[in-house]
Amino acid sequence: MHNASPETFLLLLVIASILVTAIYPLQALAGDSTSSSENVSIEARLKSLEDREEIRCLLMDYGRFLDKRDFKSFSELFAETEGEWIGGFGSAKGSKAICDLMEKTIGKDTSISQSVHLFTNETIQVNGDKASALTKWVFVVTGESDRPQPYFVGHYEDTMIREKGRWKFQRRVVHADIPRDDNIKAGDK
Repeated sequence: MHNASPETFLLLLVIASILVTAIYPLQALAGDSTSSSENVSIEARLKSLEDREEIRCLLMDYGRFLDKRDFKSFSELFAETEGEWIGGFGSAKGSKAICDLMEKTIGKDTSISQSVHLFTNETIQVNGDKASALTKWVFVVTGESDRPQPYFVGHYEDTMIREKGRWKFQRRVVHADIPRDDNIKAGDK
């Protein structure tokens, strides 16, 4: 091999590299006793990420339907009979009661005021078919000269359940932090 040309040496190096890069993945696929537990772990982690993303969409749908005053769709985000909403407007349990409360207190007229809810800093914990979340929110209204103006800042405390294969709010407690919402009774927190 001492008399090998640089081209031959380079060819052998390329072949060796191909073999090493091909053999390593094949060994991983052939696996040992730990690879099946790693796959389960990966599957469980993937399921957790999928659940968290579905819950994140639930949180965003809440704001979108609230801002559009689509209280029928809004109320369907809650568990059908056990879903509960607690906030400065009062409380309601069950999708229909939640829809009625929103229509009564906020109304359905979308032309009254342009307002939006902004969400941030959500933390989501999934445990099987139950989950909890904490989300910060800012309620922004149209201010002077048609400029956006923050009106309230607060947070939501949520418990969610999987109902008929979909994540739903089991309980959502709305807290206004700035200014403080003292209408929420201590027993409801």
